Amino acid sequence: MQDLTARVSSELRDLRSRLRAVPVTLRRRWRRSLQLRVTATTVLVCGIVVVVIGLILLTQIRDQILQVKTRAAIAQSQNGLRYAESQLAAVDPINGDDVRTTLDRTRQQLTERGGPAGLFYVVLFARSGADSIPVAEFNALAVSVPASLRAEVQGGVQSYQLATVDIGDGAPVTSLLVGSPIPSGIGDFELYYLFPLDQEETSLGLIQGTIVLSGLALVVLVGAIGAAVARRVVRPVRDAARTAERLASGRLAERMRVRGEDDLAVLATSFNDMAASLQLQIRQLEQLSRLQQRFTSDVSHELRTPLTTVRMAADLLYASRGDFPAAVARSTELLQAEVNRFEALLNDLLEISRYDAGAAVLEAERTDLRALVDRVCMATHSIAARQGSELVVAAGGPAVVAEVDPRRVERIVRNLVINAVEHGEGLPVEIAVAGDEHAAAITVRDHGIGLRPGEAVQVFSRFWRADPSRSKGLGGTGLGLSISLEDARLHGGWLQAWGEHGRGAQFRLTVPIRSGVELTHSPLPLVPEPLVTAAERS
Repeated sequence: MQDLTARVSSELRDLRSRLRAVPVTLRRRWRRSLQLRVTATTVLVCGIVVVVIGLILLTQIRDQILQVKTRAAIAQSQNGLRYAESQLAAVDPINGDDVRTTLDRTRQQLTERGGPAGLFYVVLFARSGADSIPVAEFNALAVSVPASLRAEVQGGVQSYQLATVDIGDGAPVTSLLVGSPIPSGIGDFELYYLFPLDQEETSLGLIQGTIVLSGLALVVLVGAIGAAVARRVVRPVRDAARTAERLASGRLAERMRVRGEDDLAVLATSFNDMAASLQLQIRQLEQLSRLQQRFTSDVSHELRTPLTTVRMAADLLYASRGDFPAAVARSTELLQAEVNRFEALLNDLLEISRYDAGAAVLEAERTDLRALVDRVCMATHSIAARQGSELVVAAGGPAVVAEVDPRRVERIVRNLVINAVEHGEGLPVEIAVAGDEHAAAITVRDHGIGLRPGEAVQVFSRFWRADPSRSKGLGGTGLGLSISLEDARLHGGWLQAWGEHGRGAQFRLTVPIRSGVELTHSPLPLVPEPLVTAAERS
């Protein structure tokens, strides 16, 4: 029993889940399908037009049927009125039985005479003092004559009215009632014709059903035509989208098929011309890029040999600087510093050329990022001390182990730390490490000059400097953050920057815990926590 209850509950949950997903699926299909929107709009507009036209037609048909029925009924009532008048003219007014008999005979003869208005009933009223004596086939007919119609007839006016009449079978029927006063010298008499409209209602119902079915058929037909037209119009657009996707994936030889000479054919021709132009330009750019990469690589390799010779001579001079005069010794120190910077620049150019050529390879292994940060801090401690900055590492928490290339991640962190020390104005540099089951992050925060709006993206550009007039105290090459960004991308990670002028900057490196997994979040915020708290409070 419990198993059955659990199974039923599970099926109900699945059903509710599927029902909740239906509106989402419909909205997604509506947003993505131009053909569906065109078809639905066509059907909606056609449906509104059909409903409006159908209502107008039904109203006109109903009014026409009622008008024809009314004219025939009035004509028949006038004929009956003349006959009843002639019959009552020969009645002895003193003999009440004779008047009653004449009224019965007149009603019976009027009923038997028939007329052009179809089925009808006749009711006569003879007024005697304050009372009205009805003469009808059965009493329900006399009772069904509305008092408002009788009041108009008693005023000496022929009148007609629609009313619900009980014709004796227990089913009230909408009927047309025509009443006329009967001129007579022996008393006041009223003649009423009751024409049931059930046949007209049946005919109107058939007409209404025909109009509804015809309207539905017309809406379906127009919808099918709209869908066919929309499909024919949308198909080239879909072909263009698929061709564009193939072009984006690198299949530059893809082209649209041109059919005919209409506007869609012109669209396909123009698209193919654009694709051919893009293919030519991309090939030219690829060739130029290969030439640039080869030039950079060749120049860098060719500079290796003379640089090695210069390095040896500079080292020899630097080691013997104590024997030189002061001016020569200072020149030897400057030569040694510039040779070091040139060698670093050459190494960075070689690394950038490998990324440009797509030759960079990731050698991932399980690495403790906290230990890696500690190694970087120990290696850069003397540099921070010369600048007057203190490296503060957030302590505590479990070890953060991720599948990364330790050499590249260490280079990223070293570049971020040195950059923070250089721009930190001698204030402490804060480093934090955190991770969860999906991602790991390292942040480096300084409290120096910060970044102006828009510089958080430009800071990763090659040879870009926020303040060109500012001297490079640590001798950077201008390629460190660019290489760091490429290293982060090689891991499938993020390298992001935040900064405000005068409030410092923070860089965040985020990498997946397992190599090859797509990132969806970062364990550490990009904007420092105190600033987030202050913004939320304001």
